[in-house]
Amino acid sequence: MSCAVAIFVKTPQLSAVKTRLWPGIGRRQAERLHCASAAAVRSVVAQAGANGTIRGYWALAEAAAASAAFWPGLAHVEQGEGSLGERMASVYRQLRELHAGVILVGADAPQLQADMLLQAAAWLAEGPARLTLGRAADGGFWLFGGNRDIATPAWLEPRYSEAATADEFVRAMDAFGDWCELASLQDIDTLADFAAVRAQLQALPAATVEQQGICDLLAELATIAEPCT
Repeated sequence: MSCAVAIFVKTPQLSAVKTRLWPGIGRRQAERLHCASAAAVRSVVAQAGANGTIRGYWALAEAAAASAAFWPGLAHVEQGEGSLGERMASVYRQLRELHAGVILVGADAPQLQADMLLQAAAWLAEGPARLTLGRAADGGFWLFGGNRDIATPAWLEPRYSEAATADEFVRAMDAFGDWCELASLQDIDTLADFAAVRAQLQALPAATVEQQGICDLLAELATIAEPCT
């Protein structure tokens, strides 16, 4: 069974990126961090796709980004307009036309591992109605995957960017399949997240070059401003 993995990204200069980090490290450094994190995620998707069962995509927030060739190395799909739920639903539907399984990931958890993606893809391949989720430490989620069509209202029901987002998302999607939950990861959203994400990167048994790069970048940026408390 082929499985798509779509990485959700925003493009600097076309969209505001990582705005919660601007007060502490400035806009340019926040954009730099977003791009480095996305590159690390892409490197892991490429690792997972080495056996040919996984194909990676950039899920672009802006239509203009595809023609600008800002995001190399993967095919592109557009997120479209609307809320996060509407945009996830759009990407999921587009890729379900091409692949039996679809996995959506953010660009903010660069410490993910290829084995996690392979575990999710294998789960989706083993049954007719299956779902998978990777929770984030802040109550959201860094990964969602499914292998069947999902009605639009289910995507719109949860309140996103809240402490209970993952729980609400699971409840909304529960009728569409059996769940497999992956390891929880820390997203990079604020300066206070830098230390935990860097520690998880340092603990990886075989980090990619891009993961090593963002680990160094997090250490560099941590010297610019103290984490918010």
